[in-house]
Amino acid sequence: MKKAVIIDDNKLAIASLKADVEDHCPNVEIVGQSEGVIEAAKLLRELEADILFLDIHMNNGTGFDLLDILDTTKYQVIFTTASPDFAIKAFQYAAVDYLLKPIEPQRLIEAVSKVKSDKPALDSQQITMLKEIDTPEKIVLSTSEEIRIVEIKEIIRLESSNNYTTFYLEDGSKILVSKTLKEYSFLNEAGFYRVHQSHQINLSKVQAYIKTEGGYILMKDDSRVPVSVRKKAEVMKALQKEQ
Repeated sequence: MKKAVIIDDNKLAIASLKADVEDHCPNVEIVGQSEGVIEAAKLLRELEADILFLDIHMNNGTGFDLLDILDTTKYQVIFTTASPDFAIKAFQYAAVDYLLKPIEPQRLIEAVSKVKSDKPALDSQQITMLKEIDTPEKIVLSTSEEIRIVEIKEIIRLESSNNYTTFYLEDGSKILVSKTLKEYSFLNEAGFYRVHQSHQINLSKVQAYIKTEGGYILMKDDSRVPVSVRKKAEVMKALQKEQ
């Protein structure tokens, strides 16, 4: 018997999927449900599950945000989405299954039948590719002390040091996460640009490009961000497009 958890911000969608699983998938037991990213992260620390029925777009983040928090090697993920365009694009790049809402019982049966105990779970590369296709308005950042939901438009810049990245926000606060800068390359689709090996900036938060002192970018919080020599021409073009 496989154990499953449903994660969706729509109560009716949860109830409908739960009923369909009970009616059509006798080898699957729904052991929990959640309506948001943070709530789901807490729930999955307490429950053992084999399958996650995971909504892509939720009010307080995305299914990808949750996968960033979890140890994805523990779960087989079946995405649920109301967007056929996203589904078609996303699953050309990742070997995972999905269910298009409203969910058809036969598709549910087919998706569940693909869940094998020896099938590898989503890896970080697949998650990154999916993120690059669809950039949400919010991002969930997991620190050693808390889980924060942040509006992407509130991020001024990112700065990395070894395997850690610090997010600098408009309100002056900083958030340190134990991930490399490379893992946030998907933010480029939301108007960010990596100007240096250790720096990624929000182009909409730039005050000026200062050509003296070797060249640096002055951000709206008055912070100075160095620009690598080989990227100066690219950065200038990116800033001109932003204007």
